[in-house]
Amino acid sequence: MKMINEAKEQIRPYLEPVEKIALANQEKVLNAFHAARVGSHCFGDSTGYAYSDQGREALEEVYARVFRAEAALVRPQIASGTHAISICLSMLEPGEELLSASGPPYDTLQAVIGTRGDSPRSLLKRGIVYKEVPLTADGRLDLEAVENAVNSQTRMVMLQRSRGYSWRPALSIAELAQAVRVISRKNPESIIFVDNCYGEFVEYYEPLEVGAHLIAGSLIKNPGGTLAVSGGYIAGRKDLVSLCAEILTAPSLGDKIGPTFGLIRQLMHGFFLAPHVVGEAVSGAILAAQLFESLGYSVSPSASEMRSDIVQAIRFNSRKELLDFCHGIQKAAPVDAHYMPVPSLMPGYVDEVVMAGGTFIQGSSIELSADAPLREPYIGYLQGGMSRQHVEIGLRYALQEMGLAQV
Repeated sequence: MKMINEAKEQIRPYLEPVEKIALANQEKVLNAFHAARVGSHCFGDSTGYAYSDQGREALEEVYARVFRAEAALVRPQIASGTHAISICLSMLEPGEELLSASGPPYDTLQAVIGTRGDSPRSLLKRGIVYKEVPLTADGRLDLEAVENAVNSQTRMVMLQRSRGYSWRPALSIAELAQAVRVISRKNPESIIFVDNCYGEFVEYYEPLEVGAHLIAGSLIKNPGGTLAVSGGYIAGRKDLVSLCAEILTAPSLGDKIGPTFGLIRQLMHGFFLAPHVVGEAVSGAILAAQLFESLGYSVSPSASEMRSDIVQAIRFNSRKELLDFCHGIQKAAPVDAHYMPVPSLMPGYVDEVVMAGGTFIQGSSIELSADAPLREPYIGYLQGGMSRQHVEIGLRYALQEMGLAQV
């Protein structure tokens, strides 16, 4: 298609930095595999308690080395990114304070905290004190307000790296480094926790490398490399990861138990592929940004902007345009392409959500997918793509569905 070919020519200068980042991260992962002495003996099955599971121990060592953590917890029993983050937040005790320094968190986490919904297990219902610092008008961290909000009672400061369902830029590693300095100066005892979902391998460095104490994410996003069938990870300071392990399993058992159901080969394989797959997804997102911006739509980030997550936001003019876009992405899927995504209420969300994702792994957002809450302004969130070629094809289908095709 003419429009897509023109956009591909225009983005050529923006793809070279993506290639360099993918190369650096690929070497980082390879070095971690070597240091952990990953071998075929790691790929055996484990059952029951799974004491001394060599594959599990090697996988967690690889994650720890890549993310520059003292320890890591990588488990198929962690059902989602929200679950991984909830485990980290669950270390807080009644009376302790949690500060969200990046405004209100992603929709599902608001129910975990208790600012929405009425779960008796929310943080607020369990006596945790919660505060938020709004972002600035341009969607950046308000470091002065963060510094003023942190006090001697602030046990944990949470930062959400990705945009979530909001029209704001993802937090760069440089911005996270600034926030870490401000928070640590005000209260050196505060735990700095980063929700790292959608951000892994997008930049050269990860949050722990600039001073964060704890990170968490989902294996069916970036680090799973499209091969992980389930799971989540937590990495960071050893004492904090150990506490999270006891929350996941039981006191004294911690990370010493937990079968991996013969999944270690897939989880290792996916993690090894992850830097490349993330690079492909970012390249596809840049193409989408250039294409829709040339058609007069507002996009965030623009094609030329530096990226810190894989998500591409596009603001549509109507509910119908948004749904047509999602229908096109679904029609380009390898799985369930013959089904039409229908907006519906989903657990953890306030609004109806439309999700286009004919993916091999249910809910995998490192595979090509698009979703959006059905509320004004009508913003669609495109993410993932195992190859930039598939993203290009998906965009072609979306344009055709929207009636914008031009040969």
